[in-house]
Amino acid sequence: MAAIDDYAAAVRTAAGSSLGEGLIHTREARDRLEAVFAEGLRRFDQSGEYAADGAIDLVAWLRSRCKLSGNAAAERVGIARQLEHLPQTEKAFASGQLAYQHVAVMARTAEHVGAAAVHKAEGSLLRLAETMDPGQFTGVAKTFEHRVDAQVALAEANRAHQRRYLTISEPLDGIVRLDGLLDAEAGAIVRNAVSGYLPTGKDDERTPGQRRADRLVELCQPRAGGSADGAGPRPHLIIRASVDTLIGATGSPGGELDGGAIIPAETVRRIACDAAISRIIGKGELDAEITRASRSTPPSTRRALAVRDRGCCTRPPQWTDSHHVKHWIDQGPTTMTNLILLCRPHHRKVHEEGWGLQRLSTGRWALTRPVAAQSRSA
Repeated sequence: MAAIDDYAAAVRTAAGSSLGEGLIHTREARDRLEAVFAEGLRRFDQSGEYAADGAIDLVAWLRSRCKLSGNAAAERVGIARQLEHLPQTEKAFASGQLAYQHVAVMARTAEHVGAAAVHKAEGSLLRLAETMDPGQFTGVAKTFEHRVDAQVALAEANRAHQRRYLTISEPLDGIVRLDGLLDAEAGAIVRNAVSGYLPTGKDDERTPGQRRADRLVELCQPRAGGSADGAGPRPHLIIRASVDTLIGATGSPGGELDGGAIIPAETVRRIACDAAISRIIGKGELDAEITRASRSTPPSTRRALAVRDRGCCTRPPQWTDSHHVKHWIDQGPTTMTNLILLCRPHHRKVHEEGWGLQRLSTGRWALTRPVAAQSRSA
């Protein structure tokens, strides 16, 4: 503690480049101490000594004795337990070559797909971690998870979807508070909607946050001439995905949202049911291909679907997606006979949750309980 006091005094008197170096060394020292903490925490966990303090588990002990939040405590317990099976990561962490946040990403990946899978690719993952910030490395780790076990990655995405919520408080002193959680796909849609068109004039003194708040209110206000059948321009959501992902090939990666988040391949296939697709095949074809969208439902067809299906369950047509019974990537045509309207919850059930579709004698469709992944429609 005395050494830390001396170090703090030195940083306080530093300036210019010396101060910058001091800040860098401070972060490095913090990461080295986290490595020491993780190694000690693993041995403390194995000893069960936390029970002597009356704690019901190690997370509870960390919250009480080390003043950590529940999430921070659980993260450190996860790191301590996973590092035992990731010797290269543990060595790099202890030597200061790997920062705490990168180690946290490695540990979460091991928890999701198993330490054995991460251990097999540990060297290549660590080399990438050295060249990336934690956010970029998280994207790499998510792509790795999708390649190793797409079903586990899909299950994790479904759990994230189940955690979604939105609360709107009652007005208090003229202020209404919004609070909520969204999965990666919904978050990207909302972010793009409120941030995609924020013109600022020279006299606009609003902060970026205030402009986003105003944009959200504008989007919620009904417009004259709005489409009641869901035809016309769709919300913009850019996803980068390979052909293997679209056809559902084994071992294919997930799709990448604009912000870098990785979503499951089956989610990409659901969104692609009613979306414009731009093919980018090679550098020489880029100029011709990037503006050539195809396979989205034309407005005239969309209007006919609205008349025929009248929406989905209790939801009107404008709250639905056009779903290809046979996916267009599998040569399914974008025609009335191969399209039905599904609300977002039911569209998700068909893709991410494995539900099937059965044509009734009336010509309409009904959902059937989850079927094997290989027999899903898309």
